[in-house]
Formats: sequence, C-alpha cells, structure tokens
Amino acid sequence: MILKTERLLLREMTQDDLPALQGILQDEETMYAYNGAFDEAETQAWLDRQLSRYAQYGFGLWAVVLKESGGMIGQCGLTMQPWRGDEVLEVGYLFNRAFWHHGYATEAARGCMEYAFDRLGAREVCSIIRETNLPSRRVAERNGMTVRDSWVKHYRGIDMPHVRYCAARE
Repeated sequence: MILKTERLLLREMTQDDLPALQGILQDEETMYAYNGAFDEAETQAWLDRQLSRYAQYGFGLWAVVLKESGGMIGQCGLTMQPWRGDEVLEVGYLFNRAFWHHGYATEAARGCMEYAFDRLGAREVCSIIRETNLPSRRVAERNGMTVRDSWVKHYRGIDMPHVRYCAARE
C-alpha cells in the first residue's frame, strides 16, 4: 500500500488490474480529454508504462481502491511529464465514470500531493489538464492549485490546449 485516505487505498497496479483499467481507458466519455477511448494495445501500453515508472522512479499512477468494496475505481498518482521543454512532477487522476462526482479524485489527488511533498521532498506539484476538461480543473482548484501557464500539446493527431496548475510546498 502506497497511501491511505479517509475512503481510499492507493497501491501499485499489476497485470491483474487490466480489466478495471479497461473499464476506464476504453470508455469514450471518460476518455474525452484524450480525444477518444483507447484500444486493447493502448490500454496494455498504459499499464506497462506505469509498471516501468514504478521501477524507474518509485512512483507512477497508482490503483485507487475503494476501502468499502475493495474494488479499483480509478487511478491517481505522480508522474514526470514533459512541459515546454522541461520535465515537471505531475499529480494525475482518471476514474471510472461510475465513480465521478463523489469527491474521490479530489481526495486521491490531495493524498498524492501530500505524498510528493512529505515523502519525496518535492517543492512543487503540477497538474497538466486539457483546457476543456472542467471537472479535472475543478479538482486541481479544490486542492489549492492555481494556473501557472498554458501550452498546446500535440496528441493523437490534434493540437490540444492545456493549462498547468501548480501548488508549492508550504
């Protein structure tokens, strides 16, 4: 177990989490900020990337497990992400649509931010969010992050304006 919050447990994902991950990454509505759902190969590559991140950095996107049921409801964690020719520490989150609007993303992201500051000694944590992804932007704002700057990322064949929210260590 990486961390616990009031209602959630965060742990490293394993190959056994692929079905739950498919329920997230292969849902068109959930994946609108990524310009569409992933196919089988893209979903496996996503999981493989997290496993590589755990080995390289000791962190990545973690499985978010609901304490109440023991089921994986999403993913949230820390990743190193490119931003304007640099690399920044990002807290990212993506949840199964059935679990939206319950505050889980805010709770998990807050726990990950605390982990970054307290356990990793990070001075700053960012969230890079597609400009039109208002729910994710609200999560960042609820966790005290503010817009630092913006940039157009080219992803899946289109230009996507993104904003970078940041919070500094207190």
